[in-house]
Amino acid sequence: MRVALVHMRHAHTGGTERYLEHLAAYLADRGDEVSVVCRSHEEPSHGALRFEVLRPWAVGAGMRMMSFARAVERHVRERGYDVVYGLGKTWTHDVIRLGGGCHQTYLDRMGGTVRRKDRLALGIEARALAADAYLRVVVNSRMVGADVARRHGVPGDRIRLVYNGVDLERFHPRKRAGPGAALRRSLGISEREVAVLFLGSGYARKGLDLVIEDFRGVSRGRPDARLLVVGRDSDEDRYRRAAEQAGILLTTRFLGPRADAEVCFAAADLYVLPTRYDPFANTTLEALASGLPVITTRDNGASELLEEGVSGSVLPALDAVAIERALVAWCEADRLAEASARARELAEHHPIAGTCAASAAILDEVADEKAGRPAMSGAPRRSTEGSGARG
Repeated sequence: MRVALVHMRHAHTGGTERYLEHLAAYLADRGDEVSVVCRSHEEPSHGALRFEVLRPWAVGAGMRMMSFARAVERHVRERGYDVVYGLGKTWTHDVIRLGGGCHQTYLDRMGGTVRRKDRLALGIEARALAADAYLRVVVNSRMVGADVARRHGVPGDRIRLVYNGVDLERFHPRKRAGPGAALRRSLGISEREVAVLFLGSGYARKGLDLVIEDFRGVSRGRPDARLLVVGRDSDEDRYRRAAEQAGILLTTRFLGPRADAEVCFAAADLYVLPTRYDPFANTTLEALASGLPVITTRDNGASELLEEGVSGSVLPALDAVAIERALVAWCEADRLAEASARARELAEHHPIAGTCAASAAILDEVADEKAGRPAMSGAPRRSTEGSGARG
């Protein structure tokens, strides 16, 4: 079938961008004609992909977003795709994926000033989720599914849950012995010390302030604990000062943005992400696949996959006391060793290929519905739910 995958940015980094790349390759491999409708792109990983670049003139992030959405509407009207899959802030689609959740929920959790770009995003989202604007809505967690039903009145029979997937070869415990150990040595972290990793860009939303606050107490109870901070933030110096004021700067390593997340996980023993809002933090699965238990919050949709006390801990957001207790409890060497295999086993139920297969089944279902054909017996429904099930 002729499929359009719509997102402003095609790239090899970023959660939605990587999902787009994997799904595009999966569809092309099975023989579909895949067009990536975007504003900018990098080299594709599959030679059969086509790019439809729409770059209407615009000044500022908000206007670029709005002008792209209008250009997509014109483009889709002219091309006659069998199915259009929207992955970002546009309103012309048969299927829309809310990889970033509902924008108002993000604003509510983060607080602060509502900018013009936010108001435009809210307007686009309302239009994208109007009753006659879509046939299916794909969510990556039950948390987001309940939210979109409440905020936008999306009927349950139009919502499809497809959990994110992980590259099980890129993120693997075997890398601890090679590149992971090398990174630990370069950072002066011995095998006997416990490396706690925080990885994410946008430190405020991801909760680095809470980790720094808690690590003062963690260091008193576990002087062998070391904190690794990986990611990009324009205000990194403020967090460095906070670490200094907390008295943990000597036991904290700020590594900045890195392209080798798999090595960072391989160098760590435990992953912590006390996020204020994440529809589904991909780093949760990446940590599990690398054999790390995960401490995160209920406001991370990926927490739905965790086995409490076995592969990690799920805590209330902003509960610094609970986060500190969990960190101290998980820094026990025997507990970490026992949890590592269980974490990897859990991740193996969520390979990226399964996510792509489930997503493709939804597109097939919608294409058949539009064409008036009966859907293949049981396949789309089984696949869409199967990607989120264990075992």
